[in-house]
Amino acid sequence: MTDLDRPATVEVHHPQPITPHPPAAPLVPVQPGPAPAVQSVQLPDGRIVTGYALTPAPVPAEPGPAVSRVAVNIALGGIGFGAVCGGLFLLTAFVAALAAFVQQLVILAAVIFGGFIAVQVLGTSRGRSGDTTVNIRKAVIKRNHFHS
Repeated sequence: MTDLDRPATVEVHHPQPITPHPPAAPLVPVQPGPAPAVQSVQLPDGRIVTGYALTPAPVPAEPGPAVSRVAVNIALGGIGFGAVCGGLFLLTAFVAALAAFVQQLVILAAVIFGGFIAVQVLGTSRGRSGDTTVNIRKAVIKRNHFHS
């Protein structure tokens, strides 16, 4: 005789009433909800088990990111905007410095060129003008034969 051929021993448990303590607050009647569906299952040995259906446990949702995507996009947009503004500020400062540098070069070239021209004009008129005048006078005197 195998274990499957022997009748199973069944233990019957009778519930024992619990002596209630006096309630601290009066009991309030509550309307019962809908009765859950009762299911019966027949086991291979012929026994029938009746019980309430268990609702499956809900599958936990996959946890999302700690910070919302919208907040991340706004933050990245702000960083990009700040970088662009900083770059434009640096570009503006660079262009202004370059313009001032070119202006200084033009002024320096004008001063040097103007000084060169002034030296040529003033140096030529002082040194040679006396000679030219003397030579012109001598030439005029020689031409007119004014000999002294």
